[in-house]
Amino acid sequence: MRSSHHRNHHARRLLCLTALACFVAGGAAYACTHKAAVPQLPELPAESLAQPAEYGVQQSTLTAAQAQAMLDDPRMILVSRTHPITEDYPVETKECGSATAINKTLQTEAADAFLSMQAAAAKDGVDVRMQSGYRSVSYQKKLYDNKTQYYRDKGLSEAAAREKAAAIVNPPGCSEHNCGLAADLNSPEHTTLDTGFADTAAFRWLCENAEQYGFILRYPKEAESVTGITYEPWHWRYVGPENAALLNQSGLCLEDAVAVLQRIAAGETVTG
Repeated sequence: MRSSHHRNHHARRLLCLTALACFVAGGAAYACTHKAAVPQLPELPAESLAQPAEYGVQQSTLTAAQAQAMLDDPRMILVSRTHPITEDYPVETKECGSATAINKTLQTEAADAFLSMQAAAAKDGVDVRMQSGYRSVSYQKKLYDNKTQYYRDKGLSEAAAREKAAAIVNPPGCSEHNCGLAADLNSPEHTTLDTGFADTAAFRWLCENAEQYGFILRYPKEAESVTGITYEPWHWRYVGPENAALLNQSGLCLEDAVAVLQRIAAGETVTG
């Protein structure tokens, strides 16, 4: 018998497929009104896959071509230790960080979205600031190498030093900050980047409104076993408004959503 946790995960995957299918209907309109290089979804017949599924949920009508179009959206790029990016990954940036920010830029579209979100929060009396944004792969390498050297100097072997360093600083190309779409956010009421940010008005506002501006909470508590990253309430990722909406509706983290899309794009009938 399946556990309740497994059933819930199964249901969330199916809900994701439903949300993806709903997005197909509105995706073309979005692509026509935004300047970003987002691939338009192909106009394909909606082949019904609505056979009865477990737990009373139906299968998705999303086609393989439509799933592939979403995977090709550059804002949906998955960056992690198992999905590193190269040093020549193209990034055009714009400044949007606070005066005290360590890295003040994001990809231009993400920066514009953040500034709009920041202005909207300010109208509601909430002060949201970006403390760290884009880091080049070469800059990430310096951080990682410096931390590795720190542990070498403490007498650790090369392998042990690198492993210890990687627990604190992602290796080059493995941090979301390297793609220019991730922002570490804080506010005057809580300036440090730690779980205390979850108790602020800024975090509550973001949870209610960030989706409208294309940002998602990238590393939530319930996804730690999938993302490999502990809960980070300060780390927000730009994926675009429509993608943010479907990800939040599905309850899936980016890793799970991409995995589902890849299965559909490969021609597999996915039921969870």
